[in-house]
Parts: sequence; C-alpha cells; structure tokens
Amino acid sequence: MNRPYIRLRFQPDLKNPILVSGLPGLGNVGKIVAHLLIEFSGAELFAELYSPSFPDIVLIDEDGVCRPPRYEFYASKMGRDLIILTGDTQPSLEDIPAHYEVCSEVLDFVASLGCRFVMTIGGAPTSRPMREIYVAATSQKVAVEYMEKGAVIYGNGKIMGASGLLLGLAKNRGMEGVCLLGSTIGVPADREAAFHVFRFVNKVLKSDLGAELEKSPY
Repeated sequence: MNRPYIRLRFQPDLKNPILVSGLPGLGNVGKIVAHLLIEFSGAELFAELYSPSFPDIVLIDEDGVCRPPRYEFYASKMGRDLIILTGDTQPSLEDIPAHYEVCSEVLDFVASLGCRFVMTIGGAPTSRPMREIYVAATSQKVAVEYMEKGAVIYGNGKIMGASGLLLGLAKNRGMEGVCLLGSTIGVPADREAAFHVFRFVNKVLKSDLGAELEKSPY
C-alpha cells in the first residue's frame, strides 16, 4: 500500500448527503460528536479508508483480533441523509502532504456519492470551561447562517488537521461547508464540550433525536 485507498462494504442509498466529519483531535470533541451521531441515528458502516500515513500500529479488539488504523464512513438518515466520518487517528501534523492526500481522497469519495456540503467538527482551546461553539465557513453567508443559530464567528485564527483542511479543500472544489469548534480545556475526552456541540448539530440538522438525548450516558 503506497497511497490511501477505500474499501467499500456496500453502496448506500443516499440523496444529496451532508458529510459530517468528527476525527480525533483537541479534547476528542469531533470524535465524540461523531460517535453520538452514529449511536443515536443507527448509522451503518459502509466504507473504510486505509492509508500508509497512519501510525504503524494495529488495534486489538476484545477477542484479540487485530486491524490497522482507519477512517470509517457511516450512512445515516436523520432529518436528511448524512455521511458520518470518524476514525482512529490522523496523519502526523508534520506530514503535510499526507494530510492533503487523505483529505482529498475523502472529498473525492463523498463527492462521488452526491455530497456538496461539508460539516467538520473539532475543539477550540480555552483556559477555562466555556459553552461557546465557534464557526468558520466557506463563505460569509454560510457563517452568518450558523451565527444566527447560536454559534460565534471564529475570526483571525487557524484550524489544524482535517477539521480545517477538509473545509478549505472543499471550498476549492466549489463545495460549501462549515467547521464547528466546541470550546474545550483540552482534556483527553471532553465529553461535556462534545455533548454541547452535539446538541447544536442536532438542532441544526433538525433531526428527531431530541427524545433520545436524555438516555445518553455522556
């Protein structure tokens, strides 16, 4: 394997889906939100991405069976069709070409499924617990739409990793999108920040998960 490749488990029936990306990062906000979306919507794993730029480890399940690290694509219907992207890891921040290669592969794949809008989710560092959700977008119009829903404009900053790069590359392809950042003190798994972002995403997508939220263990 000398480049990223995608293994398709089955072809999902999706109409104009939104990509929602939640990968490991600061406070693991994005990854936790993605897993909450998968859990509450009953999403199905339909594809996996493997890359030689991922760490040289294998992950072992409770039965002692190993597999290499990967990204996972889930198909979901919750108000509208979604492709939920999550994963075990990201390429090293020092390996800039790998980030571009993996993110381009992701966007090629979801575009082939009819996706034209990207929502990435991550964490924004703060020195004390806060409840803000920040937004950056591919256009001022989209940013204002999310600000009117309760987010705060994330101005004059940088977004590291896939949360930012997926959004930037999507814009270059003529796609629209947003990055939602939950303020986090950066603990390894900031579930409080993630659950706050999840509630916001749930409201934005106008899904019917509200009744299930009270059952959440997070």
